[in-house]
Amino acid sequence: MINNRDLSWLTFNERVLQEAQDKSVPLMQRLRFLGIYSNNQDEFIKVRVANIVRLSQIKGKKTPRFSGGYTGRELLPLVNAGVYSGQKKFAHTYTEVLDEMEQQGIYVINEKQLNRRQKQFCRDYFSSVVSQRLVPLILKKTTQIPFLQDNNIYHAVKMTSGKNCKNPRYAIIQIPVSSSCPRFIVLPSVKDRNDIIFLDDIIRLCLDEIFFMFNYKYISAYTFKLMRDAQLTLDDDISKSLIEKMEDGLQNRLHGQPVRLIYDKEMPDDLLDIIATKLRLKGNEGLDAGGRYHLMRDLMKFPKVRPDLESKSPEPLQHPDIKAFSSILKVISRKDILLNYPYHTFNHFIDFLREAAIDPKVESIYITLYRVAERSKVINALINAAKNGKRVVVLLELLARFDEEQNVEYSELLQKEGIKVIHGANGLKVHSKLVLVQRKDRGYAYIGTGNFNESTAQIYGDFGLFTSNSQIVADAAAVFDFLLNTHKHFSFKQLMISPYYMREQFEALIKQEIKNAQNGKKAYIHAKFNSLTDEDMISLLYKASQAGVEIRLIVRGACCLQPQIKDQSENIRVISIVDKYLEHARLAIFHNDGDENIYIMSADWMTRNLDRRVEVGTPILDKKIKETLKEFFNIQWSDNEKARDLTIFGSNEYVEKEGNTPCRSQMALYDFYKNLNK
Repeated sequence: MINNRDLSWLTFNERVLQEAQDKSVPLMQRLRFLGIYSNNQDEFIKVRVANIVRLSQIKGKKTPRFSGGYTGRELLPLVNAGVYSGQKKFAHTYTEVLDEMEQQGIYVINEKQLNRRQKQFCRDYFSSVVSQRLVPLILKKTTQIPFLQDNNIYHAVKMTSGKNCKNPRYAIIQIPVSSSCPRFIVLPSVKDRNDIIFLDDIIRLCLDEIFFMFNYKYISAYTFKLMRDAQLTLDDDISKSLIEKMEDGLQNRLHGQPVRLIYDKEMPDDLLDIIATKLRLKGNEGLDAGGRYHLMRDLMKFPKVRPDLESKSPEPLQHPDIKAFSSILKVISRKDILLNYPYHTFNHFIDFLREAAIDPKVESIYITLYRVAERSKVINALINAAKNGKRVVVLLELLARFDEEQNVEYSELLQKEGIKVIHGANGLKVHSKLVLVQRKDRGYAYIGTGNFNESTAQIYGDFGLFTSNSQIVADAAAVFDFLLNTHKHFSFKQLMISPYYMREQFEALIKQEIKNAQNGKKAYIHAKFNSLTDEDMISLLYKASQAGVEIRLIVRGACCLQPQIKDQSENIRVISIVDKYLEHARLAIFHNDGDENIYIMSADWMTRNLDRRVEVGTPILDKKIKETLKEFFNIQWSDNEKARDLTIFGSNEYVEKEGNTPCRSQMALYDFYKNLNK
């Protein structure tokens, strides 16, 4: 039995929504979980739902099948129903959170609830900050609708000179959200009260200042957002560079086919009709009636007016073997170092690059970049290395979804600084997290599970291994040699590399556990992924279960494996942990007759990761680090506060507590690493 990936993903996002519903979570963090849920849902619609819509239009014998055996036509209504159900739960939860915020003196008010002082503040704010950013677009029935961008919110405006006017006037205004014009504005308020207003409502208040030149008696505005197909298509023009194709492709994405129009259910029918018609949305296809506000991902940036109601994270720890104002390269030359973010500080990685950038004996730095921070210290360190005469080679993946534009900009910046930038192997997305530093005396490698991004490293749970092991360093050099010379093929002594060897190596490790179990030996597989969707790997895990291999899986997101099926997966248990940090690390532990094989890797067990991407996994050779990772897994497996049991598909029931000992694994892990420092 294989569960459907998209339906499973929807159940994952419901676990995110559960965090917003959980009253033990700090109140303002619950609001931010609503923003995370909304952002996830929007990306799902633009990517996955758009893909299902496309494939559902294919007819005949070549009709593609999705996981679980569904055709697009069978799957689409189920997915749409899941999206609709989730939106209803979101709206209910949002109302509940707002009610609780009001009990704490935090009020989200609209333009009709403002007092005189607040109205004047809003009009002054509109005049000084907002008005110059507005470009009102007049809608006419006889003309094409001006282009509406994805990822924005708009007001649809209706003006009439009387209640029964036959010739209304219509307009559209983009709500200009930016870092200098935020979605939420803190208003002047009385003591012990915090009033906040949506930017949308300030614009509603000031409609008379925008459309003063028209003769109308009634004017109203209704928010809507448009979601377009996010597929990025690159043309085959061989005369264009990849950068040029990317820039064209990004422009084409902006003009992608509309997938869904989400609008205020109070919007008048005639106004909705003119917008839907001009967007070529037929009938009710792709039309979703919603509430007064949209693009609720902005809740992640809600003002921090009450720090006491925010989630508090402890200070990241220094690794016990890395001392302040001392050489990291010297430490790595003596022993392997494992970092586990966000429990350990990401500054260790930044300091590693900075030291390499100025060390006179360092000759070259090679790195793969997928997603980096907006003002990246990693990019700065690489530029510094180039200025210090090091050879710097950067594999910058341009096809990192929704980060493509920033990566194009960084690519141009790095090249201006004299850094060699490559954009990956033809037809393969490079998703690996790999660094190679070549010093005159020896080489150093870093293999990670997460991006080189100091911002997300504060909230994503990931592993990173520093090593100077000669075989791993040689393998890392071979990976970069392949990326620079894709016509060559290499063998690797230690690293797991997809798309060439990783699948076969994992299959061999599972088959060895099966063989050991059949021979009456103890056998187990303990693994942690973001997603588990590859059907061949799932089938092999089912065979392992049937052979008696004990399998424990921690899967944050989509999981197509169904545990606890009689005669198929009775020996498999699966849990999912959703908490304040995003569980992003990938880990696999194979018992191997007592001599455990342990790996960390950038790849999930998904077909795209194993067959269509360049991914890197590394064995853990240091015995102490092996014990650390085994304890890491045991702590997470013991979670009985934030872990959900995935035995019943879609239920998202919390793991039952055994005994009276509570375990919230993310907090327990911090204490575990803190104790290692003593």
